Amino acid sequence: MTKLIIQIPCYNEERTLGTTLSELPRHLPGIDQVEWLIVNDGSRDRTVEVAKAHGVDHIVHFATNQGLAKAFMAGLEASLKAGADIIVNTDADNQYCAADIPTLIQPILLGQAEMVVGARPIWKTRHFSTIKKVLQNFGSMMVRLASNTDIPDAPSGFRAFSREAAMQLNVFSNYTYTLETIIQAGQKGMTVASVPIRTNPNLRRSRLVKSIPSYVAKSAFTILRIFMLYKPLRFFTLMGSIPFFLGTLLGVRWLFLFWFVDPLRSRAPSLILAAVLILIGFQLWMFGLVADLMAANRRLMEENRLRLRRMDMGSQRLNTNQAEINSDVNNSDANQNN
Repeated sequence: MTKLIIQIPCYNEERTLGTTLSELPRHLPGIDQVEWLIVNDGSRDRTVEVAKAHGVDHIVHFATNQGLAKAFMAGLEASLKAGADIIVNTDADNQYCAADIPTLIQPILLGQAEMVVGARPIWKTRHFSTIKKVLQNFGSMMVRLASNTDIPDAPSGFRAFSREAAMQLNVFSNYTYTLETIIQAGQKGMTVASVPIRTNPNLRRSRLVKSIPSYVAKSAFTILRIFMLYKPLRFFTLMGSIPFFLGTLLGVRWLFLFWFVDPLRSRAPSLILAAVLILIGFQLWMFGLVADLMAANRRLMEENRLRLRRMDMGSQRLNTNQAEINSDVNNSDANQNN
């Protein structure tokens, strides 16, 4: 039996959550069971009451606001424990068209992808400013380079995960999960796909993008941090090559001037600067080697963690399925007695 859970991170969403839930499906082709889950990220309004009124199956509570990234990861964890085979993440502001969920999960059902990201029609979205459209396209390009994937809309929160993919993801950022999970999935060798989706009219302003400069700075830091985490040797090799190359050029210049122009003039500042730059480059290379060794150790820890999660989730899923079977048997016996 294939179970799909649609998760929604929520923070003070009483005004829009009802609209979002009313459009979510309860039955989908190729799916035997569809359940809904919300993560109440410290909401101070009636978000939970609205969720219960619309029949949400699972509610994860945070006493205080933890941020979108932690809410997303808590939703994945709860969905896995609930026995989800496929997890769909969407936003509580009804930005994404729920009717596109079948399109979103199709590559996973066909075994063509482990993670699918919905690509919004960025240039046709009216409430996006021109600068935001340009920056989102540029940010998506940088994510494609860092992740070795071909995702045209990296900031999109409308995405689907297979059970195996969800168990492998770890989000370190406190800001957002969107860029980090794509880079992480690409570096882990997962098959990541993109499908075109539609969007609904804007119901409220984005809480994540409070200002364009702040969003750009935080997104750039996230991309840089994850690239350093998964490709430290390449990163520090590139960074060290710049001062090493400049220092080498200065050294060659000093030798040329010393041997062929004026051997009596020492030109000590140029020589000192060349030595400092070469030393900085060499030190950055050493940092890369140390970081690469640490990354190898981290990969081993992640593999051990994944094995433990598979064992834990497998036993929980077995218990859940057994409970469902027992419930079906009890219902059948009750019907026969009646």
